[in-house]
Order: sequence, then structure tokens, then C-alpha cells
Amino acid sequence: MMTRIAAVLVLAASPAAAQTRPSTTAMTCQQTIRLIQARGALVLGTGGMTYDRFVRDRSFCEPTEIARRAFRPTRDNPNCLIGYTCYEPGRGDWLGVDD
Repeated sequence: MMTRIAAVLVLAASPAAAQTRPSTTAMTCQQTIRLIQARGALVLGTGGMTYDRFVRDRSFCEPTEIARRAFRPTRDNPNCLIGYTCYEPGRGDWLGVDD
């Protein structure tokens, strides 16, 4: 019985480990924008081993976070405005000074 339970747990975990995230560098600028607009928020690869979470608008950020425009490379544009990223603001974001 324990062997069967262990096998089920291993099989259940395998599909998640095999999934790959979409990459901005494999899509056109418009495809990337449409994907973010459709899903609202998702994690995308941005080239190599890098990735980030992108959102359609600030409503997908935590209440204490601010949305910042996100420019990333796509297949057809090295500097495409694909959406936004969320981040915790620093003192300079509110006062106009550097931290």
C-alpha cells in the first residue's frame, strides 16, 4: 500500500516539474502583450535563466506595491513595453529622492 501511495505522489509531482514557462524572447511583442492582458498576471521567462512576474495593471499587485512599466526583449523588439511589474516602493518613490 505504501509503495502505491509513494508512486502516486511521485507521478503527481512530475507534470509540474516538466512544465516550462513561456518566454518573451520566443514571442512577438504583440503576442506577449496579449498574453499578459488575457491572463492578468503570470511569470514569463525573459531570456536565458531569467524570469519575472508581469501584470496587466496595478490591481494584480499587493496593496502595498506599485506597478512599474516593464520593457523586455521579445522576438521582434529588443525593448517591448509588455506590461508592468510590481514592487515595494522605496522612500525615493514617494519623495522624489534617492535611497
